[in-house]
Amino acid sequence: MNAENGSIVWHNTQYSYPNSDHTIGAIDLELEPGTATLVVGDSGSGKSTFLRTINGLVPYTSGGRFGGDVVVCGRSITTHKPRDLADVVGFVHQTPEAQFVVDNVEHDIAFVLENLGTDERSMRRRVEEVLDALGVAHLRDRSPATLSGGERQRCAVAGALASGPQVLVLDEPTSMLDPQGADDVMAALRRLNDDLGTTIVFAEHRLERAAPLADRALFMADGLITDDGLPAEVLAPLTSAPPVTHLGRLLGWSPLPLTVREARALARRSPPPIAQNPSELANVNAGSTPSDPFPSRSPEAGDVLVCTRAAGVELGARTVLKPTSVEIRQGEIVAVLGRNGAGKTTLLRVISGAQNPSTGSTTANVPVAHVPQEPDSLLFQSTVRAEVSSTLELLGKRDNAAVDRWLDKLGLTELADRHPRSLSVGQRQRVAIAAVAVGDAPVLALDEPTRGIDATSRQALEHAIVEHGATGGAVVIATHDIELAARIATRVIVLGDGEVVAEGEARDVLTGSLFAPQVLRVLPPFLTVSEVAQALGTTGPK
Repeated sequence: MNAENGSIVWHNTQYSYPNSDHTIGAIDLELEPGTATLVVGDSGSGKSTFLRTINGLVPYTSGGRFGGDVVVCGRSITTHKPRDLADVVGFVHQTPEAQFVVDNVEHDIAFVLENLGTDERSMRRRVEEVLDALGVAHLRDRSPATLSGGERQRCAVAGALASGPQVLVLDEPTSMLDPQGADDVMAALRRLNDDLGTTIVFAEHRLERAAPLADRALFMADGLITDDGLPAEVLAPLTSAPPVTHLGRLLGWSPLPLTVREARALARRSPPPIAQNPSELANVNAGSTPSDPFPSRSPEAGDVLVCTRAAGVELGARTVLKPTSVEIRQGEIVAVLGRNGAGKTTLLRVISGAQNPSTGSTTANVPVAHVPQEPDSLLFQSTVRAEVSSTLELLGKRDNAAVDRWLDKLGLTELADRHPRSLSVGQRQRVAIAAVAVGDAPVLALDEPTRGIDATSRQALEHAIVEHGATGGAVVIATHDIELAARIATRVIVLGDGEVVAEGEARDVLTGSLFAPQVLRVLPPFLTVSEVAQALGTTGPK
C-alpha cells in the first residue's frame, strides 16, 4: 500500500464560517494510515467542522474563510472538491437523514458506487457486504423516511462503507443507536481498521462506546486541539469519561479503566471496601430493607396525567405499535427503552398527541409538550432567545423571566443572540428543549434528549428533568442513553417489536439485561457511581 493511502495531514488549517466568529485553527496535525482517532470536546467546540475539512465539505459547501491546507491520501482539498475525494473518503453525517438522496435504502447505498463508475457485478457484491456488515439487510427495500433514527444511522454508515474508502469519517455514529446496534457498528469499524487498515476518524460524546475502538484521542476546545495522546491519557480526566472511569477514580484504582472489561479486572484485583450483599446494604441506605436494600425512587402515586388505553398504530401495512396501555403519573420520570425500530418514538408521539392511534385511545388530563428526535423541526426563529420566546407568544404570554430561566438552566445564555441553525446538533437540541419546556406544560415527552449533548450540558438537562418531576410534573423520555435512565428514571418501560416487554422500577428492569449500565456490570447491585459513593461514605475507610 502506498504510504499516502489513508494518511491525513493538516497544514496550518484555519476556518471561520460566514458572518460568524465560530472558527477552527490554526491546526497542524498528521494522522497516520490505519489509525483510529477519536475526537472529543464540548458541544460547539469545533469537532464537526474539523471532521468536515477531511473531505472538503468545509469550506466548499459552507463558504466562509479558509486558510492552510488539508491533504488526504495525497490529495489537497484546496485543489480537490468533495466529489474528487469520494473514492477515498467515506463520510457519515451527524444528522443521517441529510445523507440520503434516494427513496430506497438499497438504491441509496448503490448510488455512490454508480457515481464512481463501479461495474454492476461489483456494485451488487459491495451492497450485499455492507448491508450484512451493519445488520440492515432487512431494511433494503424500505424508504429512509420510514426508518427510526437509529435504523437511518446504521444505513448511513453502510452507505459510507460501500465504496471501500481508505479513510472513514464519522460524526457521532452511535448517537441514535441502541446498545446492541452501537456494539455492531463499533465491531464493524474495528474489523475495517484491523483487517483492511482503513483510517478512521470519529467524534463521539458517549465515550463508553467509543473508547475501545480508538488508539488515539484528540480533545478540542474553542476550535483548537488542546490535547493529543493515548485515549487513557486524554479521556480519563474528562467529565465526560465513561462511568467506570469515574468509579475507578472514586475507588483509587490505577490505571483508571476506560472499559467495563478493564474495570472488572481491577475490581477483582482490588475489591472495594464496600458492602455488596442485601443485608449489609440495608444498613447503609436509609429507608431500605434486607429484601430491598435500595430505597424506591418512585414517587408517591400521584394523579394520572396522561394515559393510553390499548393504543396501537399502523402505518400502511406495518404495525409499529401494538395495543399498549400506559399511565404517566404526577412526579414520574419514565424512561422508554428498546432497540431501534421497537416503537419508542411512536409511543411518545401517541402519549403527546402528535400521533393519533389507529386503535384504542389516548387521554391527556393536562397539556403535554413534545420534543421530537429531530430538533430542527422546531427551530424557525433568527435567534435562540426569539426561539424560546416564541412558545410563550403562541400561548399569548410574555414572560422574559421564564425565558431567561430556561436559557440559564440549559446553558444557553451565552448563545441567546446566535442563530439556532448556526449551532451544533447538541446545542440545537438544548434550544428545542428549552423552547418547548418554557411553556410550562405539566408533561414533557422528550425523544432522545441527550443526543449530541456534552457531559456538562447533560448534567444541566438531568437536573431540569428531575426538577420538573419534583415540582408536580412528569417527564417521559425515549432514549438509548442507559446511563441517563440509571441515574434519574423512576420507572423504565422496555419495548420490543411494538409492545411492552418489561416495565418497573429502573433497578428491577435494568438488572441482568442488555440495558445494564456500566457500574451495575462491574459492582452489582449498584446502578451508578453516586450509589457507590453513598455506600463508601458510610462503610468505607475514614
